[in-house]
Amino acid sequence: MTASDLVQTARALVAPGKGILAADESTGTIKKRFDGIGVESTEDTRRAYRELLFTTPGIGEFIAGVILFDETIRQSASDGRRFVDVLGAQGVIPGIKVDKGAKALAGAPGEKVTEGLDGLRERLAEYAGLGARFAKWRAVITIGEGIPSATCLEVNAHALARYAALSQEAGLVPIVEPEVLMDGDHTLERCAEVTEAMLNRTFDQLYLQRVMLEGMLLKPNMVLSGAEHRPTAGVEAVARATVRILKRTVPAAVPGIVFLSGGQSDEAATAHLDAMNRLADEGPLPWRLSFSYGRALQAPALKTWGGRAENAEAASRAFHHRARLNGAATAGRYSPEMEREAA
Repeated sequence: MTASDLVQTARALVAPGKGILAADESTGTIKKRFDGIGVESTEDTRRAYRELLFTTPGIGEFIAGVILFDETIRQSASDGRRFVDVLGAQGVIPGIKVDKGAKALAGAPGEKVTEGLDGLRERLAEYAGLGARFAKWRAVITIGEGIPSATCLEVNAHALARYAALSQEAGLVPIVEPEVLMDGDHTLERCAEVTEAMLNRTFDQLYLQRVMLEGMLLKPNMVLSGAEHRPTAGVEAVARATVRILKRTVPAAVPGIVFLSGGQSDEAATAHLDAMNRLADEGPLPWRLSFSYGRALQAPALKTWGGRAENAEAASRAFHHRARLNGAATAGRYSPEMEREAA
């Protein structure tokens, strides 16, 4: 893939009215979600669940790309078509999660660093051969007493940039995900401070490691008060704080910002995205603001499905409805009344 191909793919992933489905849950994470609906997590049940998402009629109207897990990119639908081809037929771009998860950072109690750089060049080449056109790597930053440390921010930013450079070398658009976690009782202002620091370090490293900004996407957290903080910051406050920090840190060359939901409810994640796209008084933004949600897109479908084949059609409708609402939010056209519309 040439440089122009990378740019074209990055722009396609944030096309107007569209976002990204994060269906890259690790085996452990999806087991927890299946446990919540009383379904055993097996290769067959995971395949069946993801098939109902990927085959939802018309989903390409609102979903531009899907992030897959290693198991999923190798799987096929019940009709024998590979999942990457199922997505392609819907006009959806397949992507792949390539990090190996966050592990304890040596010498930094309570902090983590994401692993997976060893052998990454070879894995990226394999995934490109399997049909992936973009990749994703997640770093996690915890806010707590005395943390995050400068060390934690720096090593995670460095790893994100190394991954991004290798991805572009392999012809894959890198989605760079530095997530400041909601966990804790911190204020909105503290989240803004840490998010700004992490994004500054991340783009410093992306520059040093010669990552082409036009051929990448950023997947950050929204600026939120901690999950245990009361009162919770309002929708307008979250939108303004998030856009303010992004303007300070994200170069205009980046074509799009696809937010993670990070533990927010379905409705909150959609409302916050919508509010950011309504900030007309903030002036025009240089990048598209869209979504790359996992649970916040999937929760209604997962609950409706419940592991029962006869519920697959209703679950697909629930997924389509949630995707449509988030598509509306990318244009500032979402309203709470839409939640009550028939899926």
